[in-house]
Amino acid sequence: MEMETEERKALVLDAYDYKGAPADRAQTGGWVSAATILGIEVSERFTTMGIAVNLVTYLDNTMHQPSATSSTIVANFSGVSFLLCLLGGCVADSFLGRYWTIAIFAVIEALGACVLAISATLSHLRPPPCNPSVAIKCVKANNLQMGVFFLGLFAMALGIGGVKSSVSALGTDQFDQTDEKEKTQMEYFFNRFYFLINIGTILAVTLLVYIQDEVSRGVGYGICSAAMLMAVIVFLSRTRRYRYKKLTGSPLIQVIQVIVAAIQKRKLEFPSDLSLLYEDSSAKSKICRTDQFRWLDKATIRSDGDLGKNGSETPNPWRLSTVTRVEELKMMIRLLPIWATTIIFWCVHAQVITFSVQQAASMDRSIGKFHVPAASFSVFFIGATMITLALYDRMVMKKSRGSRGLTNLQKIGLGLAISVIAMAVAAAMEQKRLKVIRANRNTPTSTLPLTAFILIPQFAIVGIAEAFMYSGQLAFFISEAPKGMKAISNSLFLTTISFGYFVTTILVDLIKKITPGKDGGHGWLAPKINDSRLDYFYALISVLSFINLGLYLVCARWYKPNSRENAKDSDVNASHDEENPQDVSKS
Repeated sequence: MEMETEERKALVLDAYDYKGAPADRAQTGGWVSAATILGIEVSERFTTMGIAVNLVTYLDNTMHQPSATSSTIVANFSGVSFLLCLLGGCVADSFLGRYWTIAIFAVIEALGACVLAISATLSHLRPPPCNPSVAIKCVKANNLQMGVFFLGLFAMALGIGGVKSSVSALGTDQFDQTDEKEKTQMEYFFNRFYFLINIGTILAVTLLVYIQDEVSRGVGYGICSAAMLMAVIVFLSRTRRYRYKKLTGSPLIQVIQVIVAAIQKRKLEFPSDLSLLYEDSSAKSKICRTDQFRWLDKATIRSDGDLGKNGSETPNPWRLSTVTRVEELKMMIRLLPIWATTIIFWCVHAQVITFSVQQAASMDRSIGKFHVPAASFSVFFIGATMITLALYDRMVMKKSRGSRGLTNLQKIGLGLAISVIAMAVAAAMEQKRLKVIRANRNTPTSTLPLTAFILIPQFAIVGIAEAFMYSGQLAFFISEAPKGMKAISNSLFLTTISFGYFVTTILVDLIKKITPGKDGGHGWLAPKINDSRLDYFYALISVLSFINLGLYLVCARWYKPNSRENAKDSDVNASHDEENPQDVSKS
């Protein structure tokens, strides 16, 4: 008996090795395996950010796209990347598992970067060289050239979605939370997770961007592809040492099943005794029924035909759901108002890697004899985020002596408020830039006699806002989600980033149509950034953000935090079960 107990301690019972046998604690998992997985995420961030933050200048100066079009392409790339995390999560949970999802999609991302490197290197895949800020008209990239470019770019987006959906979750799988020693190791791992991936980001927006601007884009993109392939090789080298979890199926399917069952039974009457509604959960995980969104409760009404085929006693989940599953869906629905009112922040965030970079590209970026790449100004944004998080940890969390400091909803509200200020400051800085443009209208030059470092405040303030917004959103969506739906809740969070970029695209298209320019003049978003009125555009986003802040405050006041004991487990495993993107630019 004692021997059996020792054997059980030597195994991790809910994890398996590469052969499918119970995982040996000493031979699998742990910090080294988790660090190897972390290497994939660091390389993904290095690759994604290295390409995304400098992409708008490549589209402007090499592919000769109009200013607004360049920003739209970058915003769409970022939005699609995060939206594909939903696809990656479903594939990992239902078909491939996390390990194979990461391996396959990381290779796809590397191949996408390789196609971009080829596109940037071969002369017939680029239009003839021309300086769009000086020349009256440059030849734009043709359909073939843009087609190859988009093939590489959106192959990268597909790869990003697959990697981000699974990498931190597989890292979590390497630790047994029932073992105190391994639980401590996991906390250490995730404490370093965010720091290390930001190191990758900083290297991308400084060293890699410099190589792209001063050596060549082809070399820079080739380094990205090589970095991803090297990370994949290292990742695969420890295949025998990882711990794996069995496929559980996508929570998204469970959500659809509840809705389908409720629609099928929409005409049925509730029983007089509501305790007769179907429930098959254990007492420990059971959730009591609530009256909100009552129409969903129809899915729990028993009726003929609910049982499976061939006399099975197991209910057909497409016809009958438990009260607990219905309540889990209700909890997700309650998150939607907060979800909707956080989208606009990521529209603000999108400006940092699009129009703000274009502004910097038109200005003097010299420090002595050194010429700072325009995309490297993102380092002020990233640095502000990291410094704010560090100061908050030291000045607020440590002084609060064990209390939580600001609540997640307060953090989100603070981030939204600061983003309003950020766009107002950006509008003011753009007015200064436009004054210099008007004063030098008759002087043909590609660089304005105005230092680009006046843009630091708008980069830094958005970075400060993100420190509160990102940490608040991530913790809120995971801690307030039902235990069985934390994966889908995290995906819901990632869609706010995605939709924020898509909102930017919609805004740009609307502004171009509404303000086309009269009598030969230019609209707010002209083909050349120096002919645009970005100050108006930034001011509009500031006003929209202010209105959204009011709506958020109403929604936050309406929201009732989940008080269920089993929904409070916002421990390290819960909060890190999914990606901690600071993403694609996140990118």
